Amino acid sequence: MAEGYTLPVWVAAAARAALLALQGQPFAADQPLDLVQPAEIRPVPVVAAAPLGDGQALAVAHCEPGALLDLTRGLVVWVLVRCQPLEPEQPWLQLEAGEGVGVHGQDRALCHSAYARQLLETNLRPLLPADQALVLRLVFPQGRALAERTSNAAFGVVDGLALIGTQALVQSSAAPDQLALARSELERRAGAEGFNGDLVLVIGENGMDLAPRLGLAPELLLKAGNWLGPLLVAAAEAGVRRLLLFGYHGKLIKLAGGIFHTHHHLADGRAEVLVALAALEGLDGADLLALHGAA
Repeated sequence: MAEGYTLPVWVAAAARAALLALQGQPFAADQPLDLVQPAEIRPVPVVAAAPLGDGQALAVAHCEPGALLDLTRGLVVWVLVRCQPLEPEQPWLQLEAGEGVGVHGQDRALCHSAYARQLLETNLRPLLPADQALVLRLVFPQGRALAERTSNAAFGVVDGLALIGTQALVQSSAAPDQLALARSELERRAGAEGFNGDLVLVIGENGMDLAPRLGLAPELLLKAGNWLGPLLVAAAEAGVRRLLLFGYHGKLIKLAGGIFHTHHHLADGRAEVLVALAALEGLDGADLLALHGAA
């Protein structure tokens, strides 16, 4: 498939299939899912679903992000569901992190984006009796190993992959069409009435989800992907006067070293840049070697 879905979509499809299995409905390999962003219903495939007894059911999906590079390709998604009476002041949808699912290091709560919860609520609430609560336990069997290749830890997420994503369709942050779209959006904002010259260039989906939580106004956010250099030039040309770069420190280190397209298939150099900057600040000898080894 040329067009792929983000991780929350596969979780929602598996959750829907598991809930229907719990209710005794026949298995359907394609789950009709309201994607919310975009606002349309599409069939999303799942591998299997079955009741387990003791009021529980399990469904399995395989994440398919499409033709674009994405470490979630082929990720196995398990969703275990159970229902219980809805108690006063209790949320009707509760999420539990199983093996391989990222949690916030401070409170151990499952790390998920607002879109991920909205997607689950939109597709599951109509299937659930009003007096019932639904508990979803998510498991990504390879999630812990894959998380080591992400920036999750830099955002306080541990133990696995975060359930992030701000829309259903996987977006390329490296393809030229993504740069064209970002430039077009930048020009639109700069030309709008009331534009005051403020802009936040956000690196990656983690950043897009975290920035509003830290109080940055959503209308100031523009996803930069890997095209930091061209977008910095475009921002200056568009009249941006106050610019904040927000996101993963690894790509910002690349930018500090003059690497203006930050996709790892084109350039890395993070360790070298960090060590060079440390040397310019006076660090030497064994400390530089230790820094290089830790980067």
